[in-house]
Amino acid sequence: MSSALYTTRRVKNILAMIFSVVATAIGLLFLAWILWETLSQGLAGLKPQLFTKITAYREEGGLANAMVGSLILNVLGILIATPIGVAAGTWLAEYSRRSRLGPTIRFLNDILLSAPSIVLGLFVYTIVVLPSKYLTDGAVTFSGIAGGIALALIALPVIVRTTDEMLRLVPGTLREAALSLGVPQWKLTLQILVRSARSGIVTGILLALARISGETAPLLFTAFGNNFMTFNPLDKMPSLPQIIYEYTKDPSPDINVLAWAGAFVLTMFVLALSLIARFAFSRSKVSHD
Repeated sequence: MSSALYTTRRVKNILAMIFSVVATAIGLLFLAWILWETLSQGLAGLKPQLFTKITAYREEGGLANAMVGSLILNVLGILIATPIGVAAGTWLAEYSRRSRLGPTIRFLNDILLSAPSIVLGLFVYTIVVLPSKYLTDGAVTFSGIAGGIALALIALPVIVRTTDEMLRLVPGTLREAALSLGVPQWKLTLQILVRSARSGIVTGILLALARISGETAPLLFTAFGNNFMTFNPLDKMPSLPQIIYEYTKDPSPDINVLAWAGAFVLTMFVLALSLIARFAFSRSKVSHD
């Protein structure tokens, strides 16, 4: 190798490293900026009453009902999306290799993955919320169930994609060894492959949960909101993103502070979920290596 070629490659490598470091620094800078802005603006609202009082008390209240409502809605969404997503991802990875349907479903799943959340909210509003008027004497009924379905549609493609990718990363020799011992395909899939990829699958579920935690638009058309504490998913259900959206438009500075405090709590929750998911994925990758 000539010295000129070696020098050119070395310069390119140094430039690539510089650009990578600069891009990482810019990303971390914006993350720190977001955290500092939400903390500084909402610091006055980070009081015990934020977690103990409900939004019906306005300036003297808190966001307890919104936090509980968000938890219920997110759990509903994940409970609906997880079994369907894991089953669909497993079928794509293990049973669709010789089928033309597999690439089509992957393509449609990618489209659903990038679909605007408000479109999914309107879809659930049309097929779930509007038909409820025929069961309630003409009154349209918003509910936590409808909100959970909307969030499930957002989480579903994330879980399908992650499950598919994680199962495809399992070495083919493991499949061959199990099949050579006479293990049925269904037992191979459930007891060997899914177990081997479970860390990655759990990572996808956590990422899907982080994805839906901050959604506002679909909940405006489905769960609608509520200023009181409710645990019944058949009633209108409050949520933290929806309350933040409403409180940012309020002319009262005290209400705006509550919105910033809620935004900080939500940001920290999503950040914690993302870090846990990354940690689980790194452990899964090390175990595969």
